[in-house]
Amino acid sequence: MEWQVWLGIIAIVIGVLALAVAVGAWSQQAWMRRRDGRRAVPQSVQAARQIAVVVNPSKLHASGLPARVRAHCAANGLPEPLWYETTIEDPGKGQARQALDDGADIVIAAGGDGTVRAVAETMVGSDKPMGVLPVGTGNLLARNLELPLTSMDEALDVILAGRTRAIDVGWLRVVEFADTPRNDEHPNQPDHEPDTDREHIFLVIAGLGFDAAMVATADSNLKKKVGWVAYFVAGLSHMQARRMRATLQLDDDPPVDARARSIMVGNCGMLPGGVTLLPDAVLDDGVLDVAAVDVRGGVLGWAQLTLEIAMQGVGVRNELPEKLGRIDHTKARRARIRVPAGEEAQVDGDPLGRAVEVDVRVEAGALLVRAP
Repeated sequence: MEWQVWLGIIAIVIGVLALAVAVGAWSQQAWMRRRDGRRAVPQSVQAARQIAVVVNPSKLHASGLPARVRAHCAANGLPEPLWYETTIEDPGKGQARQALDDGADIVIAAGGDGTVRAVAETMVGSDKPMGVLPVGTGNLLARNLELPLTSMDEALDVILAGRTRAIDVGWLRVVEFADTPRNDEHPNQPDHEPDTDREHIFLVIAGLGFDAAMVATADSNLKKKVGWVAYFVAGLSHMQARRMRATLQLDDDPPVDARARSIMVGNCGMLPGGVTLLPDAVLDDGVLDVAAVDVRGGVLGWAQLTLEIAMQGVGVRNELPEKLGRIDHTKARRARIRVPAGEEAQVDGDPLGRAVEVDVRVEAGALLVRAP
């Protein structure tokens, strides 16, 4: 059987698993809504006086966003919300700073994961919390905070009447970029020139290798049509890529060499489709989870890896030493990763370009967020 057919079979298996998880989650949310009946907003919502919304203009009218936010504020005796639109030059950092300067008590990031990252970068260290309206493609932080993903009204209820929670954030700095020119035909160019002094915030997962290559080559038009499934489609073209050679130094331990498809450093572990990549990752434990993902043996290895990810998501671990597809987990507060050949790098789904070496660290309890 041709390898393209096998890749198609794997894609179908992944799709079926994702659909099963999604249906289960939807059913549970529906049951909870029937059980709880009409939502009641506690009086603690009154403590949030001024709401500000930093919105990606492309999401401005998603599900009647302005009308819904204004209606929620009015219903809870809050003043008219403040509105700030992101731009190509500033995807949300400056707007969040302006919102704080204008007296906002809660700053809501309404957009994709890029908007959430930009707003969070400003909110780190602030005594004001950030809210998240999941109107993007991946909605990575929203998933890991267990925010409602299918109802904007319920998400607004959490922002206004939930609790404030302190979570960790991760920071990644590219120590050395690959010595290759920018490809202007690349579908997802980084929105900045290579800068080895800049730290990039991430709230969920940063990675080098296969995962970042998926992000870098995902078709933006397809993402608009099918959402996060576009990443899996992009991944099919990278399944035959070579395994990378890497050197990892975790905290003060001696460096170790590894062969892998991807090396990921995560603050939390749930991805779109109900996939739990880092089952031990906790948003507020003060450490990062490091995962080395490796596949050998072609189609059989990828099939085993798919099963491994699905099983660990429900709490079942396969500890057999000789596996074609495997994920090795550990924890660290800081990770230095070097891949001499250069690999694509990403933070929360935003491509950074080809990196030779990255330095990753955790900042414990640095961000206040509104959560259920």
